[in-house]
Amino acid sequence: QVQLDESGGGLVQAGGSLRLSCAASGVIFSTYSMGWFRQAPGKERDFVAGITWTSGRSPNYADYVKGRFTISRDNAKNTVYLQMNNLKPEDTAVYYCAARPGARVLKQDRDYDYWGQGTQVTVSS
Repeated sequence: QVQLDESGGGLVQAGGSLRLSCAASGVIFSTYSMGWFRQAPGKERDFVAGITWTSGRSPNYADYVKGRFTISRDNAKNTVYLQMNNLKPEDTAVYYCAARPGARVLKQDRDYDYWGQGTQVTVSS
């Protein structure tokens, strides 16, 4: 049984930082590409960042988080992280971790097989 458990969300002031974690179990984590998505109230779920399991490939980021967010993974811990700096009120959303087998990082949520339950990030102005 595949399980993804996110943590690290919370309330932060604009300009602050948070680090989200997503611990995976039930998969061969080192062969899965991982993504972070977010969904604000009344909006669709959008791609934030993704990272492949293969070495030598740069992570992918949505334009609106480039330079502020960093995705990384620790295959030994079966965990993927999202470091979020210089947070803005428009970053407020539920953040989801997702996994898909293979090396490609895709940006559509329909391309991911497994999802976490989500963690709320709220940025106050």
